Amino acid sequence: MLTILGFAMIATFLVLIMLKKMSPIAALVLIPALFCVFVGKGAKLGDYVIDGVTGLAPTAAMLMFAIVYFGVMIDVGLFDPVVRGILKFCKADPLRIVVGTAVLAAIVSLDGDGSTTFMITVSAMYPLYKRLKMSLVVMTGVAAMANGVMNTLPWGGPTARAATALKLDASDIFVPMIPALAMGLLFVFALAYVLGRRERKRLGVLTLDEVLVEETETVLVGAGAGKGVQKTGGSGPGAGLPDEPAGESFQGLDPDRPTLRPRLYWFNALLTVVLLTAMIMEWLPIPVLFLLGAALALTVNFPHMPDQKARIAAHAENVLNVSGMVFAAAVFTGVLQGTGMVDHMATWLVDNIPDGMGPHMAVVTGVLSIPLTYFMSNDGFYFGVLPVLAEAGQAHGVSAVEIARASIVGQPLHMSSPLVPAVYVLVGMAKVEFGDHTRFVVKWAALTSLVVLGAGVLFGII
Repeated sequence: MLTILGFAMIATFLVLIMLKKMSPIAALVLIPALFCVFVGKGAKLGDYVIDGVTGLAPTAAMLMFAIVYFGVMIDVGLFDPVVRGILKFCKADPLRIVVGTAVLAAIVSLDGDGSTTFMITVSAMYPLYKRLKMSLVVMTGVAAMANGVMNTLPWGGPTARAATALKLDASDIFVPMIPALAMGLLFVFALAYVLGRRERKRLGVLTLDEVLVEETETVLVGAGAGKGVQKTGGSGPGAGLPDEPAGESFQGLDPDRPTLRPRLYWFNALLTVVLLTAMIMEWLPIPVLFLLGAALALTVNFPHMPDQKARIAAHAENVLNVSGMVFAAAVFTGVLQGTGMVDHMATWLVDNIPDGMGPHMAVVTGVLSIPLTYFMSNDGFYFGVLPVLAEAGQAHGVSAVEIARASIVGQPLHMSSPLVPAVYVLVGMAKVEFGDHTRFVVKWAALTSLVVLGAGVLFGII
């Protein structure tokens, strides 16, 4: 019964948000509360929610202060050179912009944190997509898939969890998987190329006037009319730059904004490098690092109290949206785990693996990792399900390290899971409905995971 109710709860949640019948926050809270009553454990709902909130509170704190920190860095101009570099490559060609999104997300993902990756990628690319009226779900989808592949880095989380759960060396899992993961990343780039061609066909190609390149870049990054831009083909709604003046959406990258601090550029760059290094080296817990970083960034860049309050207020909406979504997700995860639904679902899946598939348990693990890491937290999958799969594999002569390698192939889809706090940073900053993002990305992310799995089998890694 718990197995059926668990799958029914997840299906109900996904259907309602994809059909836009409920907001994600409302669905994350009300649906699990209702199913908790169905299970007959309504009296324990409070305990489940508190347990879920307790588990996700550090993540929520990290996201709150990370948004403030990177918001301040965007305000003061730390990422403006990155935007200008992307503009020089992308110009105003939708194909190059989509490919540039994938490349940027993959590069920034080297820090191992999805939230920071999405904040930097969206802040750099959002003005281009918005100005050219490109599809924002293409941006969120491509960024999530690129980050999902890169999330398998040993310091990204899943690989370390797999190594810990099965008592293996993380390098033994990750290093042999590099060719397969590289194929997955190449597939994301190829998909970005295809989606970019689709956007180019829909919108046409814009070329920058060589005489007014610098001025045009200013237009695309900041505010102003679209002079210096010529249309060369296409007739869709995004055939030219919009005539309306730039609003708040573009203020963050306005080259004339009063929040710029060019004299403090190298201080801010060094502070960010130190912060990311400390995060990777685990000198302090990540929430503490971002709390200290945000406080230091605000104090140095905006020494006057009214200016600090203004910067915090400017980013309050993003902070509230993301932290609210995280705490709502805590209700969902708390009920799933507290009622035992997630354990029964995992056991049911493992028990229904045919005996004849025993020698192929690595491939089975790879296939199961795609839906399971979407419907479960990484902790639940790697510490709850993976040891069972590894034990079943070893009974048929499949090594634990092969099972561990296969277990990380579902990450491209996992990064768009409603249980991953970072995805709310992505859709929130991009102003995309979570249901729209889900509807677009699920099929492509699942296909990316299958490409990684197929490459692993082809290369003899899995």
